[in-house]
Amino acid sequence: MYILDEPSIGLHPRDTARLIKVLKNLRNLGNTVIVVEHDEEIMQAADMIIDIGPEAGTHGGEVVAAGTLKEILKSTSLTARYLNGSLEIPLPKKRRKYKHYIDIKGARQNNLKNIDVRFPLGGVLTMVTGVSGSGKSTLVKQILYPAILKKLGGYGKKAGQFTSIYGKFENIKTVEFVDQNPIGRSSRSNPVTYIKAYDDIRNLYADQKVAKIRNYKPKHFSFNVEGGRCETCKGDGEVTIEMQFMADVTLTCETCNGKRFKKDVLEVQFREKNIDDLLNMTIDDAIAFFEEAEISKITRKLKPLQDVGLGYVTLGQSSSTLSGGEAQRIKLASFLVKGTTADKTLFIFDEPTTGLHFHDVNKLLDSFNALIEKGHSVIVIEHNMDLVKCADYIIDLGPDGGMNGGYLTAAGTPEEVAQIKKSITAPHIAEKLA
Repeated sequence: MYILDEPSIGLHPRDTARLIKVLKNLRNLGNTVIVVEHDEEIMQAADMIIDIGPEAGTHGGEVVAAGTLKEILKSTSLTARYLNGSLEIPLPKKRRKYKHYIDIKGARQNNLKNIDVRFPLGGVLTMVTGVSGSGKSTLVKQILYPAILKKLGGYGKKAGQFTSIYGKFENIKTVEFVDQNPIGRSSRSNPVTYIKAYDDIRNLYADQKVAKIRNYKPKHFSFNVEGGRCETCKGDGEVTIEMQFMADVTLTCETCNGKRFKKDVLEVQFREKNIDDLLNMTIDDAIAFFEEAEISKITRKLKPLQDVGLGYVTLGQSSSTLSGGEAQRIKLASFLVKGTTADKTLFIFDEPTTGLHFHDVNKLLDSFNALIEKGHSVIVIEHNMDLVKCADYIIDLGPDGGMNGGYLTAAGTPEEVAQIKKSITAPHIAEKLA
């Protein structure tokens, strides 16, 4: 039995077709192949589909449909509705035009073949596409990002080889590379601390009658500092026992039973919920909870996490348990929280659809559009054709990977790129535009 967890991550649709061939060969040899997957083509190639839902987090966890593709298509589950076309990621009504741009001349790092590329700025969604190994990451991560950072007076890695860069830099004040690295190194960082909503939550608990009688300050509701945290585990909820000749053993703290806080602090409640109960709520449940309590300040900060499709994550979930895609979307939510800033930013995303269902891709697209409407620029390295078809401008590298890649095969709107014969991406875009 082979169990594969999202094997299509980072694959161009051309390579996904090759992957399906390999999976079918494994099956034909008499093996059992189980795949956890979001990719439409792999679902269509499956002999049997088990669909879990109906939504995520507390609203999920049930088998909502099971059977062959034909049987699944008759279901009313979210997956089935996207597969049978009753729900879809709609094409934009019109492609936005760009006024400003950045030109990179003579990009020749790694396999890039001394190419000239124009990146649109301001009010447009730009996608960088191409098969795996075509030079996308080299162009964007190793040349564009460090070169712009240097132009804007920032510090970072030395840019890869290129001849020159020019454009209207006054249109962007900062550049943010939103990658899939963890949002925090320690187990103490979590979604609410990252988007700065935890300060408001602690102030709320410190304002409760019991807290005032006991003279508790906001710091008593933090597990990072002395005061209200459990001192046995120092607010970790776990105790690590060092073993001399074996791996260390991690046990739930017996003093606080993993709740991280002192018993007295947990006696402070807001609407019958103590701080531990609240941190164990999902984002969706917490938004409903605070909306009912009419605390718009906290609701406003949590809402972007829901908007990027993270409503199922708990407020206090340790950053070490979040996937790369989830960490990336929490970073995106933190930028949405900041709202309209005077400083126009260029956002660069590296495959943000990793691990996303169609429904969440739709939410992600809405978040990108929200950034663009605020006057920011968005450039995305992407393989997901449902997202690519919604771009205003596409930069396609190829035609193939490795030594056979590194050329600019197409640039323009999805409709223009779909016509380019030498592009491997073109037929896949055309299929989505049909």
